[in-house]
Amino acid sequence: MKLKTLLLAATALALPAAAQAQQVSGVYIAAGAGVNWLQDADLSATGQLGQQLAATGRRTRGEVSFETGWVGVVSLGYGFGNGVRAEIEGNYRQNDVDGISGFGGTTNASGTARSYGVMANAFYDFDLGLNFGGFSFMPYVGVGAGYVWREFDDVRASVLGGTVRTDGTDGRFAYQAIVGASVPLTAYAPGLAFTAEYRFLGTLEHKLDTSSGGGSFTIARGNTRSENYNHAILVGLRYAFGMTPPPPVVAPVAPAPAPAPAVARTYLVFFDFDRADLTDRARQIIADAAQASTRVQTTRIEVAGHADRSGNPQYNQRLSQRRADAVASELERRGVSRSQMVIQAFGESRPLVPTADGVREPQNRRVEIVLR
Repeated sequence: MKLKTLLLAATALALPAAAQAQQVSGVYIAAGAGVNWLQDADLSATGQLGQQLAATGRRTRGEVSFETGWVGVVSLGYGFGNGVRAEIEGNYRQNDVDGISGFGGTTNASGTARSYGVMANAFYDFDLGLNFGGFSFMPYVGVGAGYVWREFDDVRASVLGGTVRTDGTDGRFAYQAIVGASVPLTAYAPGLAFTAEYRFLGTLEHKLDTSSGGGSFTIARGNTRSENYNHAILVGLRYAFGMTPPPPVVAPVAPAPAPAPAVARTYLVFFDFDRADLTDRARQIIADAAQASTRVQTTRIEVAGHADRSGNPQYNQRLSQRRADAVASELERRGVSRSQMVIQAFGESRPLVPTADGVREPQNRRVEIVLR
């Protein structure tokens, strides 16, 4: 029940700060604590103790069971930014003895079993993009190898009216497998993550000093061989140095519509046959164009002279130029700067109404004022 409460509390703490999970890159530190179940272990008596048991017709083997205990780990590691991590871990486990059976009748067992050691671990983080309602996490797996010391602290039991006591420490090669998941807590600090994991740790068989005396035993010393298999569930924190929070996910913004192109305004000034002077109607049109150039955003005013196809092209070119100059002068008189104007003459090359050569066409005798 305590473990369940701890897990719920830790999860509740992580939920408000859940963010996008990131691969670990660089140095990190981690720590965790939780519940440890020490698997029932076979015991085998050797030396004088084994000889006394055998001499009385008793079994030289038994089994020890343990109460639920606790575990703590701390580690220093490095993430390569591609899901791979490597670390050095220090660990400690403790479980009280629940009972010892075998050896031809055992009662009143007591004592404590401890394990502590150093492991080298390798992990792989799976960046699967798992996110449920804003709650994201990254699963990982790991394996480790190292060296673990097992200590039996005053582990004793009553056997044949006497006492058998194991009180020693023995170190052996150790191995472990890890399955877990991390939840980012970047709202509190970039690089901070909550972790929850299951660990299995085993060692080679330990050999521990054992003594006996009283009852059917004479005072004797020997050894007890013992297995060491641990199952643990831990929660903890991991902090990666130098991590920056992931950029926030921003919804794409539609680009602002391009402004509509400005519509050119065109004014037509017509002329009498073979003339370049302005009529009253022509002056009114030019006045309207000059006034409009001050109301709209105008960057350029084009003044283009034209002629009909009556007469030779060279004469018509000069005539269209005189007409364009006359209109430009009137625009200037109306307040339009010459620097704003582009004055051109096209002669008979751009008729408004196509005609045969030599035809007099009033609509072709014109100047076009274009406001751009």
